[in-house]
Amino acid sequence: MDKQFELTDKGIKRRHALSVAGSLLTLSVIPKWAQAAVPQVLAVRTWPADEYTRVTLELSSPLTAEHFMLENPNRLVVDLQGITLNQALNSLVSQIKPNDPYIQSIRVGQNRADVVRLVMDLKQSIAPQVFTLKPIGDYQYRLVLDLYPKVAHDPLMALLDSPGDDPLAGIIDQLGANRPTTNAPTVQGQIAPKAPPASSGSKSRGSRPILIAIDPGHGGEDPGAIGPSGTREKDIVLAIGKYLRDQINAQPNMRAYMTRDADFFVPLQVRVQKTRRVKADIFVSIHADAFTNPSAKGTTVFTLSTKGASSASAKWLANRENQADMIGGVDFGVHDKSTASVLLDLSTTQQIQDSLKIGHRVLSALGKVNGVHSRRVEQAGFAVLRSPDTPSILVETAFISNPQEEKFLRSKSNQKALAQGILRGLQDYLATNPPLARMG
Repeated sequence: MDKQFELTDKGIKRRHALSVAGSLLTLSVIPKWAQAAVPQVLAVRTWPADEYTRVTLELSSPLTAEHFMLENPNRLVVDLQGITLNQALNSLVSQIKPNDPYIQSIRVGQNRADVVRLVMDLKQSIAPQVFTLKPIGDYQYRLVLDLYPKVAHDPLMALLDSPGDDPLAGIIDQLGANRPTTNAPTVQGQIAPKAPPASSGSKSRGSRPILIAIDPGHGGEDPGAIGPSGTREKDIVLAIGKYLRDQINAQPNMRAYMTRDADFFVPLQVRVQKTRRVKADIFVSIHADAFTNPSAKGTTVFTLSTKGASSASAKWLANRENQADMIGGVDFGVHDKSTASVLLDLSTTQQIQDSLKIGHRVLSALGKVNGVHSRRVEQAGFAVLRSPDTPSILVETAFISNPQEEKFLRSKSNQKALAQGILRGLQDYLATNPPLARMG
C-alpha cells in the first residue's frame, strides 16, 4: 500500500469517526444460500451512463461489504471484507473513463489484513445502491455498486433534446392540467425531480407530435442472446433503435423517446415507467431472437397476453426475456414495485387489441425486409409489454442464433432497413388509427 493511499485512508478514518459515525451502512451480502469459502474477485466491470454508473465485482463466493459517503469532496467508500488485493481489483483503477458522469477516479488499497478499501472520488452527490446477485447464466456471484444521481432523472427532460419546435410543449401542457400517468423512476435515497417547466406556447392534443417509445432490449451486464460469431444482441438492437429514432424524428408529426441510448441496463419495470411517464402513444421493444435450432429464421412480432401464450415457443421466449432483470442485475428491494405485477391486471382489452393491430402492420412491413418466422402476431406474458395505457409490441427482428441471420443483423444497411420497416408499419397503423387522447 503506497503512502498516498495510506494517508488518505487515515484521513477517511478520522473524518468518518468524527462526522459520519452514525451513517455507516452495512450490507451483509452473505445470505443463507451462500457457502463458506474465501472469496476471490474474478473480474471487474464498469458501465458509465447518464442515468447511473454501475461497477460490478464478479466473485467466486459472496462477501460482506460496508459502504459510507463522505462530503467535501464527495466520495463513496466501500470496504470489502475477507479478501486481499489482487490484479482484478487493481485493474478497476484504469477502467474509469473520463466521460463517466459520476466517478472522477477510484483508489484501491489493502486497508487491513483482510479488508480491501475502495475510495471513489465523485463528480457529484449520489444515491448509492449496493447489493449482491446470485450466480446466473455465465455469471458467478456479483457485488453491484450502482451510483445514481441524488436527484432522479426525469424521462420528460430527455425529450428536450429532440429536434423540432418544442416537442415537449403538448406533453407539458397535459401534465400541467392533469396528473401524469406515473412519476419519474427513482431508487432508494433519490430525490424526485422537479415538475417540468411550463411550456411557452400551447399546443392542442391534435397538433402534438405522435410519441414513439423505442426500447432496445438488454444492455450493460445483460448482453442478450449471442450469435455463433459472438455478436451481442444488445449491440445490434441499440443500433437499430438509434436508426429508428433518427427516422422517426425526421417525420414532421412524430417524435421518438429511447428507454436506453447507450450500453447500460434498464430494469424491465423501469422501461414501462419511463414509457408511461412521457405518455408515449406506442411502445416498441426491439430484440434479436435466439433458438436452440440454428436454422430458425425470420421476424416475429409479439404483444401481451393475459390469457396464456399463443404458442409454446412464445411462452418459452417470454420466460427467457423476463429473466433479463436477473441477468442484468436488479436490487428488487429498492425499485418501485408499483409497475411490476400490478400492470398485467390493469392492462385493458383495448390496449391489447390496439397492440395486435400495430403488430400486424409492423409484421407485414418487416416481412418484406427479412421474411417472417410466424405469419401471425404471437402473444405471451412479456413483462416489458405490461403498460395498461400504451399499445405495446415486441419485435424479434431476426434470429441471431442463425449464422446467416447473424451476418444479416451485423450489416448497417440491414439495420437501417429493419428500422424503416418498423416505421413503415407504424405509419400504416397511424394512418387509419390516430392515437386516442389520454388526458386523465
